[in-house]
Amino acid sequence: MGWFWADSQPKAPIVPHPTTAGGVPPPGCPMHESTSASAAAPAAAPKSAESPSSCPMRSTDSPFYVAPKSSNVGAPQAPAAPQKSSALSKLNPLNYMFASISQERAPEQTVDLSVDREISSIPRGDAEGKWEYPSAQQMYNAMLRKGYTDTPQDAVESMVAVHNFLNEGAWNEIIGWERTFAKGLGEGWERCRRGEENLNFQLMKEEIMGTVDETTEPRLIRFQGRPTELTPKARIFQALGWVYPAKFETAPPFDRHDWFVQRQTPSGPKQVRYVIDYYSGDPEPNGEPVFYLDIRPALDSPTAAVERLMRWGGDVWWKASGGAAREPGHGHP
Repeated sequence: MGWFWADSQPKAPIVPHPTTAGGVPPPGCPMHESTSASAAAPAAAPKSAESPSSCPMRSTDSPFYVAPKSSNVGAPQAPAAPQKSSALSKLNPLNYMFASISQERAPEQTVDLSVDREISSIPRGDAEGKWEYPSAQQMYNAMLRKGYTDTPQDAVESMVAVHNFLNEGAWNEIIGWERTFAKGLGEGWERCRRGEENLNFQLMKEEIMGTVDETTEPRLIRFQGRPTELTPKARIFQALGWVYPAKFETAPPFDRHDWFVQRQTPSGPKQVRYVIDYYSGDPEPNGEPVFYLDIRPALDSPTAAVERLMRWGGDVWWKASGGAAREPGHGHP
């Protein structure tokens, strides 16, 4: 899961959802700042015959507002009232989170938390370098800032480790999509038509042999947490679970992220939005939590729809046509 934020320097980290004592994170990430709720309420505009209060675009708070010309040119004007900065203005536009989270020890904090920050493997899209994860102290301060005052202090270090791990896993999945389709749908189909197993084998082989084309590697431009908004796919599965509970019943995702990725195509850079649904599974026998990530390109364009169809259709075609039986080694190249 991703919670990165930017410091005053041009670099930023990702922060995850806190997990509960049972290992299942709560439905809301404390770092997801709601742009609608955090924005300060605009001041009421004075009523007039020309600017009725029912028209929001005529409010003096509107960015399109133009003050009328005054007939009293020489009349002194009252000084403008100082403008208050809204909570929204304090957020980093790359991830909709606070631009700065303190590393200072919180009041009444009894457990020492690390202030070290781990560098991720995720390249930044707006600058050189990589995104940076928050420290445990920053994560705890952020949760307190969002009202999660009952978070166990001795569990914060584990939360950071789990969520950093999930972020790395999500990025690895996105890299797989990008290496498959960055050079176009034609090459993407050549990779997909032999099934998901062969595709993953080929991607792993390129990684081990060092034959990855570095010029086509993606970069993460920005991201946004949307934990209260179910994706269309998640809604479909919830509906199927209601109709056929024996086969499809599952808990809804506890989080959703949109990651905006810079794809390096032969014709130049292109922005691709990825949707990530985070699911929690049954814990392991030793009590360790289990998570599932459903990652795919958002259906923002016909190209994205074709890419998703190729990944699914290629696997279906390879299995239905008996491709694994025709080639030795279960079809591996």
